[in-house]
Amino acid sequence: MTESRSLILLAGGLCIGGLVYLLSPVLMPFLVATLLAYIGDPLVDKLEEKIPRGISVLIVFLIITMFLLTLLFILLPMIERQLSNFVLAIPKYLDWIQNIVLPWFISNLGISGLELDFAEIKTTIKDHWTKAGGVAAGLVGTVSKSGMAIIGWVINIALIPVLTFYMLRDWDILKERILELMPRKSQASVIEIVRDSDSVLSAFLRGQLMVMFALGTIYSIGLWMIGLDFSLLIGMLAGIVSFVPYLGFIVGIIVAGVAVMVQFQDVYQLLPVFLVFGVGQIFESFLLTPLLVGDKIGLHPVAVIFAVMAGGQLFGFFGILLALPVAAVVMVLVRHAHERYLQSQLYTG
Repeated sequence: MTESRSLILLAGGLCIGGLVYLLSPVLMPFLVATLLAYIGDPLVDKLEEKIPRGISVLIVFLIITMFLLTLLFILLPMIERQLSNFVLAIPKYLDWIQNIVLPWFISNLGISGLELDFAEIKTTIKDHWTKAGGVAAGLVGTVSKSGMAIIGWVINIALIPVLTFYMLRDWDILKERILELMPRKSQASVIEIVRDSDSVLSAFLRGQLMVMFALGTIYSIGLWMIGLDFSLLIGMLAGIVSFVPYLGFIVGIIVAGVAVMVQFQDVYQLLPVFLVFGVGQIFESFLLTPLLVGDKIGLHPVAVIFAVMAGGQLFGFFGILLALPVAAVVMVLVRHAHERYLQSQLYTG
């Protein structure tokens, strides 16, 4: 009986996996809507204590919509504009390395053999950027020629708000229906694991995303106040990579330091950069992380770095995005397995 049940579960898992693979082209709006509903449901539950759930869902839905529209039409174009300006400024950075950095290394550290053909490097960067632009233009042209592709993208984007609204409205009902399908014998254990996993995932998805955005805002405003040209680009970069402990702080100081030296040619201008990232680190350590995340994730910094590197190695960019949520859930499963082992006959003897 046990063997037949295992075979049934294995066959069911394979069928579900194959179905997901076959339907992957149309799953994108459903996955995005599920993520947005998962992030917004706690706020709906809190508002529901004072006002009807329908009105709570509408308020949260409007908040999510306004945030996404702001991100799409205001923040992203500003970042794209700064990125384009940065690419145009690359020759200036190469001149700084050639005329200041390399001579300093050679004269002060006695390092030789650092002569590089910067003219060739500039030409290579220009050629690759031109080719990248050509590929992008060709891709846009191909998509624009395909009416069905455009219709598909429009339908997917239009479906996201509709699906998000209905999932927000029926999120609690969906959870109850899924839990009702759990076998009675293991329902209590499954509910406990699901609750622990939800606690960890909510801490990461809601808390860590807010911490990243808040840090990116702090860094961007601070760098803008000291007059740095690429303040938004560098600040948001530091905020995004801050999900790895201290990585945003280190990357931000290095990148902003180089940008300040190239722009101002004054080593004393590094002091405001250190001040900006120092203030951001203080806010993160004593206010943002304790308030928004807490200690629910519980991953050691070494484990975080390993998870991100392993995810990137196995699945590329999407592996990096999913590394920490998956690692957090695996940590919950390992903790429960460890508790079961300590209570088992194998351990107690």
